[in-house]
Amino acid sequence: MATPVAATIEKDLAAAGFLLLGGFMPEDADGVPALSDGAATRALLLIGSTGPSLGPVLRLSPEYSDNCPDPLDRYTRRVLGTMASRYGFQILFPFDGPPYHPFQRWAVRCGGFSQSPLGVLAHTEFGPWSGFRAVFLSSSPSDLLTRTSRQGPCETCVDKPCLTICPVNAVSLKGDYDVAGCRTHLEQNPDADCWSGCLARRACPFGVDHKSPADTARFHMKSFVGL
Repeated sequence: MATPVAATIEKDLAAAGFLLLGGFMPEDADGVPALSDGAATRALLLIGSTGPSLGPVLRLSPEYSDNCPDPLDRYTRRVLGTMASRYGFQILFPFDGPPYHPFQRWAVRCGGFSQSPLGVLAHTEFGPWSGFRAVFLSSSPSDLLTRTSRQGPCETCVDKPCLTICPVNAVSLKGDYDVAGCRTHLEQNPDADCWSGCLARRACPFGVDHKSPADTARFHMKSFVGL
C-alpha cells in the first residue's frame, strides 16, 4: 500500500495529465547522474503520460495557446519542475541536451517495457502509447519503486499487426523505422488517415484503452512533420 505522500504524488501527477510509469534503484551501469549536491541517486522515478491523459489538460494550459514553440515541453518543464521542487526531487527531462539522457534504457530498467518494431518502447499495460516526460531523482529509496512488471509485451506478440498496415512500409521487424518515408507520406497526403495517429501504432493490440484521441495525435503529427 502506498504511503500518504506517495498517493499524493500520484494524485498530483494525474491532475496534471501525467503518471508514474515505474522506477528503480540505480546502479553504476545505468548512467544515472549523481544529485546536484553530490549525493548518490538511490531512486529514479519515470514520469510519463498516455494518449488520453495529457492532451485535455495541455489544451487548457497557457503554453498551448501562446503561439510559442514547443508547448508540450514548456508545459512539462513548468508543471513537473514545480512538482519536483515541492516534493524534494531533482528532475531531468528527455528534451534537455545534447547530450541527452538515456530515457529508453531507464524505462527498460523500470520493467514492463520492450522494444517495438515502431522504434518506441511498448508497455504491458499502456502499449506504445506512453510518452516519457521526466525522471524524478532522490537520494532516498521510495516505496513507489516496487510497482513494476518485468516483461514487456512485444516478445509475446504473435500476429504483429504493426508490421503490415503502414501504407509506406515504414515499419519493419528490424526496428529501423523509416522516418523520412513516414514524414514524406504525411507531407504529400494531408488527408491521410495517418494524421489521426500512426496506423501501425493504432494496430498494436496492447494498451488499446490508452490510444491518443485524433486531436492529440494530430498535434503530435504536426510536431513530427515540423508544421
